[in-house]
Amino acid sequence: MSDPFTFLKEKTGRAMPEWIGVVEASGLTSHRDILNWLKTEHGLTHGFANGIALAFRNRDASVTEDDLVAAQYDGAKGALRPVYERLVAAAMELGDDVEIVPKKTGVSLRRSKQFALIEAPSAVRVQLGLQLKGEPVTDRLLAGNAMCSHRVNVTAVDEIDDELLGWLREAYERG
Repeated sequence: MSDPFTFLKEKTGRAMPEWIGVVEASGLTSHRDILNWLKTEHGLTHGFANGIALAFRNRDASVTEDDLVAAQYDGAKGALRPVYERLVAAAMELGDDVEIVPKKTGVSLRRSKQFALIEAPSAVRVQLGLQLKGEPVTDRLLAGNAMCSHRVNVTAVDEIDDELLGWLREAYERG
């Protein structure tokens, strides 16, 4: 029997794990609401929207952390995986109490609480969110949101320099 979602990524631009992340971020939970939202907001056919809604509602709790990270750096985002790996390695060097917590759309760096968040919002950049409340915004250290007070866009491993590592250390020490 063939997989009904063989062409999902080809036709919609996203693989199933990405669609599940999109639905999760919407906050919708009922099948009907998810189905209608995917059709109206994302222009999906009924078949694709229904399949995604079913997959979201039946998502497997046994998905591993490695699976979550792999889904985040799948396809065109694969070239950003070395940036992610270097940021995680830098965080681990900060102390034995650093926890790496992959989620569907990002990887939380925690100590007693989250001090940073690594996300790949596009195929050309990784976004490092940092908890640096009170720090001034610069051309590189951008304003964040409620989850992280600041963010830094990273497009290549060589951009993980002393300045960025200093901000990461500061966020860790505050956490």
